[in-house]
This record gives sequence, structure tokens and C-alpha cells, in this order.
Amino acid sequence: MARVVVLDYGSGNLRSAERALQRVGATVEVTSDHRAALDADGLLVPGVGAYAACMAGLDAVKGGRIIGERLAGGRPVLGICVGMQILFERGIEHGVLTEGCGEWPGTVERLEAPIVPHMGWNTVKAPEGTKLFAGLDPDTRFYFVHSYAVRKWELEASEVIRPPLVTWATHGGDDFVAAVENGPLWATQFHPEKSGDAGAHLLENWLKSF
Repeated sequence: MARVVVLDYGSGNLRSAERALQRVGATVEVTSDHRAALDADGLLVPGVGAYAACMAGLDAVKGGRIIGERLAGGRPVLGICVGMQILFERGIEHGVLTEGCGEWPGTVERLEAPIVPHMGWNTVKAPEGTKLFAGLDPDTRFYFVHSYAVRKWELEASEVIRPPLVTWATHGGDDFVAAVENGPLWATQFHPEKSGDAGAHLLENWLKSF
């Protein structure tokens, strides 16, 4: 049975993430303890609210260091919603720039759509070879609730390093990054823990990657 830590750094949605992981068979601990987070089979980084507030909370528990140390050892990490956004270099909200963890280049910015926030169920466009969305129908919908996203993927392809698999979604004609699979680092802009059976299947796929 996989042991997963949900990183507690003051963000919301911790218990729903815990319950969703338990539903698919994981043993789950919600904690900010450094050693527990490093030793777990998987680390889930949630996130709800403002980018700057999430980064402040993450810095307070040295969360960026925890993520970096796990990835250096090839240990799985899954970011969800703002927990995905903080993995990028920077976020801009209300004209304020906040530095992120910098695992990927790119900027989290406000969606350019007629209706913001983007709230509700949407399909995604997963790339060939995806493991995160394996076994799911292309018409499967996931639950989104956000006003900001990465609208441009900035990591250039390399002939040496296998490029990340990037999944896209569209809201109001505006394309944005909906998920990323990059070695041990996976992330979703949507909420699998609020996406019913589809979200449970996706979390099972993540557990199978350990």
C-alpha cells in the first residue's frame, strides 16, 4: 500500500485530498514534517487561493526544499491547482510578481476569457504517451476552479532530455496548461479530488507510477 504525504503548508483542501487518496487505497498523512515528506512514497502538494499566499506558506515549512530534494532522488511529487502553479518560475496577480519554485520556466497569469474565474467541468487534450490520463476517455471531464494559469509553455525541447508531456485545456477561447508529466514531477491545474470517478482513476494512475 502506497504511503502518501499531503503537504500541510496552510493551504486549504487538505482533507478532501486526503479522502480522495484513501479512496484509491493509499495510506495518507497530512503533515509539514520534513522527514515524513521525504520518506513517503508520494508527496501531494495541494493549493487553494492566491499564489503569493501559497508561496509564503510553502516557504514557511521549507516546502520548496522538500520538493527539490524529492525530485533530486526521483521521488514522485504531484501538484494540484495552485500546488501546480507554484512549481513554475513566477506568478503575477494584481500586478504583483511572486517568485515560485522554478521547477519549470513559465508565468502564472490571469486567464484572458470572457468569464473569469473558470469554474466547472472541462475536457482536456492529453498528449500521446500520457500515463496520468491512461485509460480515460478523451471526452472525460475534470473539475476546474481558477482565475490564473500558465498560458504559454516555455520549456524548450531538448535532444538529450525527454521533454515533459503537457496537457492543455481551453476556457472561453483561451488555452492554458491543464497538466504536466515530467519524470517524477506531475501536476494538474484541475482538482482530481473533486472530479469524481475520473479524478479517482487519475490518482490511481499516479499511485501506479511509484
